[in-house]
Amino acid sequence: MCRLLGILSSAPVDFRVLLRERTRSLAALGAEHADGWGMAAFGEGRWSIHKGTRPANDDAGFHTSAATLRGEILVSHVRKRTVGATREENTHPFTSGRWVFAHNGTILDRAFVRGRVSRERAAEIAGDTDSELFFASALTRLDELGLDAFSPARAIDRALWQLLDECRRRVRFGSLNFLLSDGERCWVHRFGRPLFLLERGPRAEPPSSRGAAVFLASEPMTSEPWTEIADGTLLRVERAPVRVETVSEFV
Repeated sequence: MCRLLGILSSAPVDFRVLLRERTRSLAALGAEHADGWGMAAFGEGRWSIHKGTRPANDDAGFHTSAATLRGEILVSHVRKRTVGATREENTHPFTSGRWVFAHNGTILDRAFVRGRVSRERAAEIAGDTDSELFFASALTRLDELGLDAFSPARAIDRALWQLLDECRRRVRFGSLNFLLSDGERCWVHRFGRPLFLLERGPRAEPPSSRGAAVFLASEPMTSEPWTEIADGTLLRVERAPVRVETVSEFV
C-alpha cells in the first residue's frame, strides 16, 4: 500500500510538520513505503511539484523540499509499488495542466479503465501505473463533457460520480483511494483502503486558532479526533472558504 496526505487551508501554511516532523509524518511512513515520494503544493496561483524515487525518510531531497514547502493546498504521496517499476515517471502525484492526482490502492480491472481513455489522454501517459491510467480516464470523462479545471463544481461532481459508480459496480475492480485537485478544490474518494479526515477551524472540536484547514490521510497523523471516511464516499473539499461537501448519486 501507499500513503496519501492532503491539506487544504484558508491561508498559506507551512507543510513541514506533517511532512517530516511528526512521529507518523510522511517521511517516517517512507521507511515502509519506500518506492518513491512526491509532493505538489499550490500557492501564489501555481503548483510546485517535487518528486524522488528513494525512500522519503532517507532522501535529502525530500527533507529539503518538505522543510520549505508552503501553500494553500498540498497533495502528497509515498509509494509502495504494486504496478509499475520504481522510477520517477511512476511517482505520484501526476499532473496535467491545473490537475494534480495521487492514488492509493491497486486497480485490478485495468482493461476496463484503459477502454475509457481517449487517444489524446493516452498519449500523455508517461509511466506504466494503474494510477496514471485512471487519472487519464478521469480526464477523458471530463473532456467528453466539455469540462475543465475552471468548470462549475457540481458539473465535475456529476462526471466523477458517474465514472466512479461504473468502477465500483465492477466485480473485481480493485481499490481506489485518491486525491484530485485543481488548485481551488480537491475531490477525495475512498474505495477499498482506509482514509481519514480532520477538520480544524472555528467549528472544529476543539476549535483552532490557526485558521480553517482540512487534512486527509491514509491514517491519523496526529492525536486529534480524525474521522474515518466511509467506503464508497466521494467528497469535494473547497479551500476558499474551507468546507467539505459529500457528493451523492443525486448530483
